[in-house]
Amino acid sequence: MRLAVRTLRHRKSGFIATFIAVAFGTAIVMACGGLMETGIRSNVEPQRLAGTSLVVTGKQSHLRPGTEDATPLPERVGVPIDQLAKIRSVQGVSSAVGDYTFTAVGPSITEGHNWSSASLAPYHLSTGRSPRSGQVVASSGEVGEHLTLLINGEPKTFTISGIAPQAAGHAFFSDHDAAQLVRNPARFADVGVQVAPGTNVDDVKDRLEQLDGNLTARAGVDRGLAEHPDAESHRTALIAIAGSFGGIAAMTMMFVVASTLALAAQHREREFALLRGIGTTPGQVRRMILGEALMVSLPAVVLGCLPGIFLGRFLFDQLSSHGVASPVIEFSQGWIPFAAGAGAAVLAAIGAGLIAARKSAKIKPVEALVEASLQRKWFSWIRLLFGLLFLGGGLALLIVTATVMSGPLAASTAGPSILCWAIGVAVLGPFWTKAVLGIWRWPVQALTRVNGRLAIRNLSARSVALSAAAMPVMLAVGISTANLYMQTTQVHASSEAFTRDLRADAVLVSDAGLSPTVLSQVRAVPGVASASSFVRSMGAVDEPRNAPFDEDGAPVIGVDAQGANGTAPVRLTSGSLAGLTGSTAAVPEYMATKTGRGVGSEITMTLGDGTTVKLLVVATFAAERGYETIILPASLVAAHTTDGLTKQILVRSAPGADIRSGLAKVASAHPGVQVADRSTLVASNVEDLQTQAWINYMLVGMLIAYTAVSVVNTLVSTTLRRRREFALQRLTGSTRFQVLRMLTTESTLVTLTGVTLGTAVALACLLPFSAKVSNDALPTGPIWIYLVVVGAAALLTFASTLIPATTTLRHSPTQPSYTD
Repeated sequence: MRLAVRTLRHRKSGFIATFIAVAFGTAIVMACGGLMETGIRSNVEPQRLAGTSLVVTGKQSHLRPGTEDATPLPERVGVPIDQLAKIRSVQGVSSAVGDYTFTAVGPSITEGHNWSSASLAPYHLSTGRSPRSGQVVASSGEVGEHLTLLINGEPKTFTISGIAPQAAGHAFFSDHDAAQLVRNPARFADVGVQVAPGTNVDDVKDRLEQLDGNLTARAGVDRGLAEHPDAESHRTALIAIAGSFGGIAAMTMMFVVASTLALAAQHREREFALLRGIGTTPGQVRRMILGEALMVSLPAVVLGCLPGIFLGRFLFDQLSSHGVASPVIEFSQGWIPFAAGAGAAVLAAIGAGLIAARKSAKIKPVEALVEASLQRKWFSWIRLLFGLLFLGGGLALLIVTATVMSGPLAASTAGPSILCWAIGVAVLGPFWTKAVLGIWRWPVQALTRVNGRLAIRNLSARSVALSAAAMPVMLAVGISTANLYMQTTQVHASSEAFTRDLRADAVLVSDAGLSPTVLSQVRAVPGVASASSFVRSMGAVDEPRNAPFDEDGAPVIGVDAQGANGTAPVRLTSGSLAGLTGSTAAVPEYMATKTGRGVGSEITMTLGDGTTVKLLVVATFAAERGYETIILPASLVAAHTTDGLTKQILVRSAPGADIRSGLAKVASAHPGVQVADRSTLVASNVEDLQTQAWINYMLVGMLIAYTAVSVVNTLVSTTLRRRREFALQRLTGSTRFQVLRMLTTESTLVTLTGVTLGTAVALACLLPFSAKVSNDALPTGPIWIYLVVVGAAALLTFASTLIPATTTLRHSPTQPSYTD
């Protein structure tokens, strides 16, 4: 350890690369750990329900019969009103109040509730009195003033009876009016429970959940999830993103740290040779290298924790602003993410130290002195074993992607394959670099002549050093190209699958919901051939059990009954949508063939709010594999959504008709309604994928930045190590510019090698993925993405080589700094 301390003191520059790699890796892993902890905790501070001891809600998941897969329910499940009396009768409950929640849009107002639920906050009147029929309590305004709100798509005017300043964003109606205004009066959104003094809250919570298996009782900060049910649905997405990206980041960090330490050890072969020559045992060399790794990694971990805190908060804010995480969730980053980031970094350093020390510790002293001048040996059976294992893993994932997966699910196997391919190529790097160098050496030599020949001979003799320089470039190009084009390909394929059958020419939209009268008025506009409500949700197919949908559920689209010239985005293969009313459904042709449930058969579904319905199949339609949906009547789907509203109407015009002015006239008569073209509908369809793509762009950008650190570290340290070589060249007559031209040619070969291998690694992931997602073997996306990636890799390579070389060449070749 004393020798390790002295080594660090006199070789600070040699360990800067490892220090930077560990610090950056700690920050990234810690940030991902913070995102995961935030998703697991999902702390939402209660506000409107802050005055309750417990909040009873419906269970937001559905266990499909015969399976152990719980499908998340995206819509608010609610509590049946007949459960209120049972809840009040539970031992330890002193009172229980049901809460109706519905959309009510007005000045500084987004939700409406029944007045009795105001006690759950509790909210108090500053002026006025409780509302009666036709009255409302608001957070601002004057008593006696009229207030117009959009409810169920229609403007309704109420008289303000009282002011509750704390109730910002909420309006309270009489219990009778609220029951009339809510779309499903048979269910409360939630029930607030007060526990009798001296009663254990946990015991009451258990008794309430035993009333009905479909009820959930929430206490503490979990009460806030009842106010914001969307936070519960975002929870799974946040955990999945943090887990997948954190795992990739941890593996990338281990690879980068290992390669950095291995390179540092390689540059010190002469030093290790001397130690072995004077009697140092292999164990002492190993302990010294491990000691150095620990002494570098521990302060780097401490330093990396500080940006890790801010990086985690920044990522969460970005995810919240783009709708991936709920903004009402409190960001949590305790000691667990710190331990994960620090532990991963230290383990990476220890593992890398063991790998780096293995060769230096075991080599014989005489061989070491020979080897120290120029490293040629790199092969070992362990390296071959691990290289083949990772390449085999990449090949296995490629086969699974190409033969088993379909549609968007292909990303679950194509994504991990990129790391397997990249690590497999990197472990056997010298072999692959020699093969690629054999391809590029002739055109480069023909273009650069003398400098090219010298550079090629240098790299041919220093194949191990070439591999160490090219592998970070390969990693950066491969990971970034594969991940970016996976997103562009998937978004394009989803858009194509939807627009291929989209027959609507215009769409009417309203966030506050569309009144049923709007649809009849649109159909009466001259030139309109067809118009239909359009509602989206998710559900679960309970019967038949072999339906082609996973545990995440089945996408559901609601449309109105229509003829062959309707607006439904489907290509019918049998049956008709004219009978799509009541409890009916249209299913994908593939599902009907697989399950034997065609036209005239019945299927059983659980809709988004947990309601189970039996549906008669009236039609089948063609659908791209992986993009299958279930078509239901729009009224049925809307009735089982959280707000119960229809927010879009699809419109198809007759050939040659101009319906824009007519639709604009209808929209102007209804506040909040807007007319848009079909591109709005297409954008809405791919909105989730575009959000996911943006997330991946951001996260991949972080990995690219991290691998760029590895590129810079590797090339700068490799260039500085060659100071003796540069001095010898200058002493034998080479000018500074000749040396720089040689290094420019070497940088070109390093870039070409890394880009070639990175492109091959990316294609091994992208070709099977693209074939399954878009039925086209080539990925879809602008070519400038690839050009930017390659350009950035080339810029880093040239800058990391030529800048330190230029600095070194400014000194005389006889100065001690050259030969030190």
